[in-house]
Amino acid sequence: MVQPLLDAPTQDRLTAVTVSDVPALAAGTAIFGTGGGGSVYTSQMVTEQSIAEHGPVPLVTVDDLGPEDLVVLVSGIGAPTVGIEMLSSATQIQTLVDEAERCAGRPVTTLMAAEIGGSNGVSPVGWAAKLGLKILDADGMGRAFPDAAMVAMNVAGVPCEFSVLSDVVGNVSVLRTVDMHWLERHARALTVASGSICLGLHYPMTAETVRGAVIEGTVSAAIRVGHALLSSPEPVRAVAAELGGSILLTGKISDLDRRTEGGFSRGSVTITGTGEDRGRLQRLELQNENLIVLEDGEVIVSVPDNVTIIDAETGHAITTEMLRFGQRVCVLAWAADPIWRSPRGLELAGPQAFGYELTYTPFEGATR
Repeated sequence: MVQPLLDAPTQDRLTAVTVSDVPALAAGTAIFGTGGGGSVYTSQMVTEQSIAEHGPVPLVTVDDLGPEDLVVLVSGIGAPTVGIEMLSSATQIQTLVDEAERCAGRPVTTLMAAEIGGSNGVSPVGWAAKLGLKILDADGMGRAFPDAAMVAMNVAGVPCEFSVLSDVVGNVSVLRTVDMHWLERHARALTVASGSICLGLHYPMTAETVRGAVIEGTVSAAIRVGHALLSSPEPVRAVAAELGGSILLTGKISDLDRRTEGGFSRGSVTITGTGEDRGRLQRLELQNENLIVLEDGEVIVSVPDNVTIIDAETGHAITTEMLRFGQRVCVLAWAADPIWRSPRGLELAGPQAFGYELTYTPFEGATR
């Protein structure tokens, strides 16, 4: 059984996402993006406008779903660096849903973020408002990952019946692959051919198949984390406390190697400690997301545990495509959802899945 990312309050459950919730949602999903998922700036503005125009979006739980419901995952796919300049079209999401309904033979009622991280955690709310659909308080990753196979449903053994991709000029592709690894290969090739950015819809699920196969409570969790960040006079500490995480290092970016290849943003960033951390140095390995933290040749944190680079003063997350030399930052880390620490989870999203020949050691918190 997939567990909720964070324990949700038992009372005052959020039942709709309103315009006033979107800034907190964006701030929280940027944190959960672990460097990836795309910048939230544009998606926040578009989602606020969509809700203002069409009204609040019903936020439903797995238990709220009925036999008439069809849940589909939606997300952007490609290199976040490209996504800054190439925006989606106004009709792209409607095109995807129309094609999905043709493939499924029934109406889509509920959208779910493929990943709660970054813009991919915000945009589905705006799309749901525009289409008059519900949003599921869950996602497929509990963070952001760069590979289509790295989803909770794949860990749980739920097959993906079909996927639909659409690019900004209107090309539509329907994929029926033998497994999620083949979906990643085909979808990535199509995305690169489309300029390295697309929108995707996949994993149609019913109320029966979604149960136990998604990470529940992540939309409301992101909003809570965002509120903690936006309302606290000490946002860095507030975010770390809300997540049960640790600040590994405070310093400035002293070196940055980042390139776009094969539909990914890849590279590394070096952070030199300042203040109490003067004399220390950490290097983070990147592939859309922050994957590995090293200090003095030792692995401090590794994927699937979560690492986010945040602004040292504001606490806002800085995505990989927005990293700049000289930025004053903190390195924030917290434990992965339990599903990713399972044998199947580590097979799909552990260090070796990204080509690192090292044994995963669970991150349980660190102090200076």
